[in-house]
Amino acid sequence: MSFTNFLETEILDHVFAGAAYSAPGTHYLALFTAVSDGEAGSVTEVSTSGTAYARVAVSFTTSGDTTSNSGAVEYATATGGGFGTVTHVGVYDASTSGNLMCYATLTASKAIAAGDVFRVPAGDLDITLN
Repeated sequence: MSFTNFLETEILDHVFAGAAYSAPGTHYLALFTAVSDGEAGSVTEVSTSGTAYARVAVSFTTSGDTTSNSGAVEYATATGGGFGTVTHVGVYDASTSGNLMCYATLTASKAIAAGDVFRVPAGDLDITLN
Protein backbone atom coordinates (compact mmCIF):
# COMPACT_ATOMS: atom_id res chain seq x y z
CA MET A 1 0.00 0.00 0.00
CA SER A 2 1.12 3.54 -0.67
CA PHE A 3 0.90 6.23 1.97
CA THR A 4 -1.07 9.35 1.13
CA ASN A 5 0.36 12.86 1.40
CA PHE A 6 -1.66 13.25 4.62
CA LEU A 7 0.02 10.33 6.39
CA GLU A 8 3.48 11.08 5.00
CA THR A 9 3.27 14.63 6.39
CA GLU A 10 1.98 13.40 9.77
CA ILE A 11 4.82 10.88 10.11
CA LEU A 12 7.56 13.29 9.05
CA ASP A 13 6.21 16.02 11.29
CA HIS A 14 6.00 13.62 14.24
CA VAL A 15 9.40 11.94 13.82
CA PHE A 16 11.53 14.88 12.72
CA ALA A 17 9.75 17.98 14.04
CA GLY A 18 8.40 16.53 17.29
CA ALA A 19 4.78 17.37 16.45
CA ALA A 20 2.20 15.31 18.27
CA TYR A 21 0.40 12.65 16.27
CA SER A 22 -2.28 10.42 17.75
CA ALA A 23 -2.92 7.24 15.85
CA PRO A 24 -6.62 6.54 15.29
CA GLY A 25 -8.20 4.13 17.75
CA THR A 26 -9.85 2.29 14.86
CA HIS A 27 -8.89 1.98 11.20
CA TYR A 28 -11.49 1.49 8.47
CA LEU A 29 -11.08 -0.28 5.16
CA ALA A 30 -12.78 1.43 2.21
CA LEU A 31 -13.47 0.15 -1.30
CA PHE A 32 -12.91 2.32 -4.39
CA THR A 33 -14.17 2.07 -7.95
CA ALA A 34 -11.59 4.59 -9.19
CA VAL A 35 -8.49 6.44 -8.00
CA SER A 36 -7.39 9.55 -9.88
CA ASP A 37 -4.73 10.69 -7.37
CA GLY A 38 -4.46 8.45 -4.33
CA GLU A 39 -1.56 10.44 -2.88
CA ALA A 40 -3.86 13.46 -2.63
CA GLY A 41 -6.86 11.36 -1.56
CA SER A 42 -8.72 11.81 -4.87
CA VAL A 43 -10.69 8.56 -4.96
CA THR A 44 -14.18 7.37 -5.86
CA GLU A 45 -15.53 5.33 -2.96
CA VAL A 46 -18.35 2.84 -3.43
CA SER A 47 -21.69 4.58 -2.96
CA THR A 48 -23.52 4.08 0.33
CA SER A 49 -26.88 4.92 -1.30
CA GLY A 50 -28.98 1.77 -1.64
CA THR A 51 -25.99 -0.60 -1.75
CA ALA A 52 -25.56 -1.62 1.94
CA TYR A 53 -21.91 -0.48 1.62
CA ALA A 54 -20.10 0.98 4.62
CA ARG A 55 -16.44 1.04 5.59
CA VAL A 56 -15.44 -1.86 7.81
CA ALA A 57 -13.18 -1.67 10.88
CA VAL A 58 -9.86 -3.43 10.38
CA SER A 59 -7.15 -4.33 12.91
CA PHE A 60 -3.49 -4.83 12.16
CA THR A 61 -0.57 -6.82 13.52
CA THR A 62 2.98 -5.65 12.84
CA SER A 63 6.07 -7.76 12.35
CA GLY A 64 9.31 -6.24 11.11
CA ASP A 65 8.63 -3.73 8.36
CA THR A 66 5.14 -5.05 7.53
CA THR A 67 1.75 -4.69 9.14
CA SER A 68 -1.11 -6.95 8.01
CA ASN A 69 -4.80 -7.28 8.79
CA SER A 70 -5.04 -9.54 11.82
CA GLY A 71 -8.54 -10.78 11.03
CA ALA A 72 -10.75 -11.27 8.01
CA VAL A 73 -12.61 -8.20 6.74
CA GLU A 74 -16.12 -8.82 5.43
CA TYR A 75 -18.57 -6.31 4.00
CA ALA A 76 -22.35 -6.53 4.15
CA THR A 77 -24.07 -8.31 1.28
CA ALA A 78 -24.40 -5.85 -1.59
CA THR A 79 -27.92 -4.68 -2.37
CA GLY A 80 -29.50 -2.56 -5.11
CA GLY A 81 -27.15 -2.32 -8.06
CA GLY A 82 -24.24 -3.71 -6.04
CA PHE A 83 -20.93 -1.99 -5.33
CA GLY A 84 -19.76 -1.78 -8.95
CA THR A 85 -16.27 -2.87 -9.92
CA VAL A 86 -13.87 -2.49 -7.00
CA THR A 87 -10.39 -1.54 -8.23
CA HIS A 88 -8.66 -0.25 -5.08
CA VAL A 89 -8.84 -0.34 -1.29
CA GLY A 90 -7.82 2.26 1.26
CA VAL A 91 -7.44 2.70 5.00
CA TYR A 92 -9.15 5.66 6.67
CA ASP A 93 -9.00 7.03 10.20
CA ALA A 94 -12.82 7.34 10.44
CA SER A 95 -15.91 5.35 9.48
CA THR A 96 -17.16 8.27 7.36
CA SER A 97 -15.26 11.24 5.97
CA GLY A 98 -11.92 11.31 7.80
CA ASN A 99 -8.44 11.08 6.28
CA LEU A 100 -7.32 8.52 3.74
CA MET A 101 -4.06 7.16 5.16
CA CYS A 102 -2.97 4.64 2.52
CA TYR A 103 -4.34 2.90 -0.55
CA ALA A 104 -3.55 0.09 -2.98
CA THR A 105 -4.65 -1.29 -6.32
CA LEU A 106 -6.22 -4.74 -6.16
CA THR A 107 -4.30 -7.50 -7.91
CA ALA A 108 -7.49 -8.10 -9.90
CA SER A 109 -10.54 -5.82 -10.05
CA LYS A 110 -13.68 -7.40 -8.63
CA ALA A 111 -17.25 -6.72 -9.80
CA ILE A 112 -19.58 -6.80 -6.78
CA ALA A 113 -23.19 -7.30 -7.86
CA ALA A 114 -26.30 -7.39 -5.66
CA GLY A 115 -26.09 -10.49 -3.44
CA ASP A 116 -22.27 -10.59 -3.48
CA VAL A 117 -20.02 -10.22 -0.43
CA PHE A 118 -16.55 -8.66 -0.64
CA ARG A 119 -14.02 -10.29 1.71
CA VAL A 120 -10.37 -9.82 2.56
CA PRO A 121 -8.87 -12.87 4.32
CA ALA A 122 -6.70 -12.34 7.39
CA GLY A 123 -3.13 -11.48 6.43
CA ASP A 124 -3.96 -10.47 2.84
CA LEU A 125 -3.79 -6.71 3.38
CA ASP A 126 -0.11 -5.78 3.79
CA ILE A 127 1.36 -2.36 4.46
CA THR A 128 5.15 -2.30 4.17
CA LEU A 129 7.84 0.26 4.90
CA ASN A 130 11.27 -0.44 3.49
